Amino acid sequence: MAADGERWVGLAVDFSEGSRAALQWAADNLLRAGDNLLLLHVLKDPDYEQGETLLWEASGSPLIPLSEFSHPSTAKKYGVKPDAETLDMLNTIAKQKEVAVVSKVLFGDPREKLCQAIHDMPISCLVIGSRGLGKLKRVLLGSVSDYVVNNAACPVTVVKPASNHA
Repeated sequence: MAADGERWVGLAVDFSEGSRAALQWAADNLLRAGDNLLLLHVLKDPDYEQGETLLWEASGSPLIPLSEFSHPSTAKKYGVKPDAETLDMLNTIAKQKEVAVVSKVLFGDPREKLCQAIHDMPISCLVIGSRGLGKLKRVLLGSVSDYVVNNAACPVTVVKPASNHA
């Protein structure tokens, strides 16, 4: 997929405040003109009534261009619910930074599927948001970012959302 000199930056997105913070961090500190930004969205409990889920369960969806991913019919087809704020950020970043943005929808356990995607695709690095859980909750609930940091085959940056405290 990647030609010599092409750089693929992975971004785990769940359309939360944490993933928007990760997107903004990547735009401010990592992305450069000519890069490819690969959005990785994992559906933990996919709707198996939809044919696409069954078809792409093992490998994930094909790469979906941002213009197509933004379309409501595509979102419905894959069972994703991108929010307007994230889509606006992505369109702005794509234009300003001159990066190509594509998405891949994965189905299953987010920890395992993100590590598998890193292994299967030529991702140079991954940026992932954090929900800001304390140590006990990370252990009890199972932190996706902790797992990926410890098991990914590429560098991983975990971005915490800005605190609302002064």
